[in-house]
Amino acid sequence: MTQTDEALLRSLTPSVLGILVRRGADFAAAEDALQDALVEALRVWPAELPRDAKGWLVTVAWRKFLDASRADTARRRREDLVDEQPAPGPVTGVDDTLRVYFLCAHPSLTPSSAVALTLRAVGGLTTRQIAQAYLVPEATMAQRISRAKRTVSDVRFDQPGDVATVLRVLYLVFNEGYSGDVDLAAEAIRLTRQLAAAIDHPEVAGLLALMLLHHARRAGRTAPDGSLVPLAEQDRGRWDRTLIAEGIDILQAALARDRLGEFQAQAAVAALHADAPTAAETDWVQIVEWYDELLRLTDSPVVRLNRAVAVGEADGPRAGLAALAPLDASLPRHTAAEAYLHERDGDLPTAARLYAEAARKATNLAERDYLTRQAARLNMIMGGRGSGHGSGHGSGSPR
Repeated sequence: MTQTDEALLRSLTPSVLGILVRRGADFAAAEDALQDALVEALRVWPAELPRDAKGWLVTVAWRKFLDASRADTARRRREDLVDEQPAPGPVTGVDDTLRVYFLCAHPSLTPSSAVALTLRAVGGLTTRQIAQAYLVPEATMAQRISRAKRTVSDVRFDQPGDVATVLRVLYLVFNEGYSGDVDLAAEAIRLTRQLAAAIDHPEVAGLLALMLLHHARRAGRTAPDGSLVPLAEQDRGRWDRTLIAEGIDILQAALARDRLGEFQAQAAVAALHADAPTAAETDWVQIVEWYDELLRLTDSPVVRLNRAVAVGEADGPRAGLAALAPLDASLPRHTAAEAYLHERDGDLPTAARLYAEAARKATNLAERDYLTRQAARLNMIMGGRGSGHGSGHGSGSPR
């Protein structure tokens, strides 16, 4: 089967699943039947691609569902669905993609279960691929997905789903990174594009813009040896200008609708970083203003932390430290931000101590190595000063 055929299968997965659920199959049974149909497609499509790929999948999956229903004595109540089997013919044009998105992001699911179910039911990934992406055993991921399917099996959509919950799940997928053989950042962008095509909502556009703008800088985030490169030191020539232009265009169209949400505001910050020709030309004053908008929308401690760093760039490190002071020191990256601002203020001993402390707290190996190098660099500078050698000043920004 060609990559084009596989891409077609994955793009049809959510809408076919939605059709099965709408016809009366519970989610778990519908998903199992669809997986069987996908296996059948992988077997027969290379010889002859059907003219109506979606209709073929629906027909085969529904037949698989009915076969399973007849064979399962515990589910005899579904036998009457056999008499209700729709007549053969083209599939109706109703878009069921949103139904499946909302089902996978149901509030009764934990975030990790919602992400796994979304990747399986909407993304069309196999259990093995999802397990590899999460670096967990396949059996563990299979149990997680199975529990999630059981949880949502009897859910019916009497009211519209919560778009905000769906977007949070997609953002979680994006932030999982690039583990295993599945690029989850690229997968999240694909799924968000799909959602944006199915629903006209400025926050969906905002999230897509945010993902594109972050993803555009991916090549510059690491050095050839795999070490982390902070934003200020990244080679901007390695950034994907096509993605940046697309992200900015999508964001501007969303902002023009005057229905500001947190993903649009985050994307605006990312756009200001991406649009600056050099780190020195970054419009930090406007970034602070966007963080103020974000605080109005979310009042998030993480936003307050990022705002404090931005204030340090816009108004000087002491202003940044003053903005940081009221925040909980246990916040992720608080110690790294404090170290950076102290370094910019010229207090190298305090900065070196804080970088070392931040390295011990880091949960990401690349970030830990970076912070350890920052502490070592400052200690070397201070040692050089003590020996009468010159000193340098590096960019210790944790951003």
